[in-house]
Amino acid sequence: MASAARRRQAFGEGFALFAECLLTGVWFALAALPVVTIPAALAAASRHLSAYTEGDATSWGAFWSDLRLAWRQSWRAGLALVAAAVLLVLNLLVLAQEGVPGRPGFALATFVIAGLAATVLLRAGAEWSPGERWRALFSRAVEATRTDASGTGILLGGVAVLAACAWALWLLVVPMSGCLIGAAVAVRRRRIAREEEAATGV
Repeated sequence: MASAARRRQAFGEGFALFAECLLTGVWFALAALPVVTIPAALAAASRHLSAYTEGDATSWGAFWSDLRLAWRQSWRAGLALVAAAVLLVLNLLVLAQEGVPGRPGFALATFVIAGLAATVLLRAGAEWSPGERWRALFSRAVEATRTDASGTGILLGGVAVLAACAWALWLLVVPMSGCLIGAAVAVRRRRIAREEEAATGV
């Protein structure tokens, strides 16, 4: 009986977290509509889900408060993201033309680089806290992407699923973005736990 009760409780908690990820995806989508606010939206959404999983109080108001704080520090990163997105679109338009030498290889390299860049952005957003400098966040995110291969693989897979959802039915991007942000938070927590275990020799 006790085992069955624990399973039901675990299922309920897991389903509640899934629902919170879907809701966070809606909040993120609204906050990211201007595009230039994507880094700030990622930071606020990650902080919201991190607080939820740790049992801390969090709310719609706290999300938008974090968004305003993150925007003040991340607008340069947002502008850089817009510029990178424009370059990506132009590159894809060129590769869509017939007769481009080495088109399959260049297309694959473009998608891999874009996926890795998205992974770094997700990690940076998951690391954010008020007062953090985005240059330091990106530096740590690049290092984590390089050293935490399994976490990078998880996030790359999530980015690929999100891209497939966008291609199949763009509305799925809204809930799936929340799940991807949740994955970034989980990958960060797992990496921190592993580092703590290594430091204590457990």
